Amino acid sequence: SSALDPMESMDMAEEQRVHSPPASLVPRIHVILAQKLQHINPLLPACLNEEESKTCEYLNFTSLFVSNFMSELSPVRAELLGFLTHALLGDSLAAEYLILHLISTVYARRDVLPLGKFTVNLSGCPRNSIFTEYIYRIIQQLVPASYRLPMTIENMNHSRFIPHKDYAANRLVSGVLQLASNTSLVVDETQLEQGQLDTTGVHNVTALGNLITWQKVDYDFSYHQMEFPCNINVLITSEGRSLLPSDCQVHLQPQLIPPNMEEYMSSLLTAVLPSVLNKFRIYLSLLRLLDYSISDEVTKAVEEDFVEMRKNDPESVTADDLHRTLLVARFLSLSAGQTTLSRERWLRAKQLEALRKARLQQQKCVNGNEL
Repeated sequence: SSALDPMESMDMAEEQRVHSPPASLVPRIHVILAQKLQHINPLLPACLNEEESKTCEYLNFTSLFVSNFMSELSPVRAELLGFLTHALLGDSLAAEYLILHLISTVYARRDVLPLGKFTVNLSGCPRNSIFTEYIYRIIQQLVPASYRLPMTIENMNHSRFIPHKDYAANRLVSGVLQLASNTSLVVDETQLEQGQLDTTGVHNVTALGNLITWQKVDYDFSYHQMEFPCNINVLITSEGRSLLPSDCQVHLQPQLIPPNMEEYMSSLLTAVLPSVLNKFRIYLSLLRLLDYSISDEVTKAVEEDFVEMRKNDPESVTADDLHRTLLVARFLSLSAGQTTLSRERWLRAKQLEALRKARLQQQKCVNGNEL
């Protein structure tokens, strides 16, 4: 048939070339047995939940590992909070929200709504500074998978964000947003300059917005789109309020301005001991895997509290505020190793939200257009 149809032969050659690249370019891994892991952190035992632990050879070791680490959770959290506070130029409130962001994860989906996502917009970042680059480097040291996306006009207009099908080569060409589950994606909006988005740029911004809002990426098969759900932690660093959607905006309020930013941020990374870094890594991975629930009693108390808040300030307090405060309370509880919501944690979540909103209101009064 190849001799009769030269074009078909060319198509087959192209497909053959794509599907059989040299081993130097694409390594081959032959798998006899594969087991899907709960996580990709090598510092944790492979199986942590009870159902999988029944078949796990190191059941006793796993239980001992978890119980020992949970017993020293409080000092680890305090140390991590201090480390991130220094990284965020002395801003402890922003550090609190960064911890909550790093342990957040999509735990369920209700229809199209991904529950548990907690995209944070860290506004007030210095423009054209190495600050945001070092914030990414710090996150890179704490999580198993991360990716930094400088949001420049060139990147928006010339990068391919969503995967697309190449029918000539009969293969799927990957895109920027084709990321592993639980990847920390840092979108650096401080790199954005004046310019015009073309058609590709508009599509890329839309794809990024869909990932943030719906936790899904629409793969492009030319003749149709196919939805793929994802679980990506998105942190947006920006000067003013981000152009992208977010679940929570935290305006940075530096308490110190180092004379040499690069030297200050570099010293933070070199000063922390490898053993301490490993504790931070275990802390962030382990807490994402804990189950969480709210008792009927606390649920009723929260509902009554929210009704009271609405009475006192009907214009400012909305259903979105309740949802966000419940998210903050959830991750605040988990960050302390608590798998149920207590009255104390609920009040602390309300306090954090009040402080965060006060900052935004203050910023609005200064600039007039921040919110």
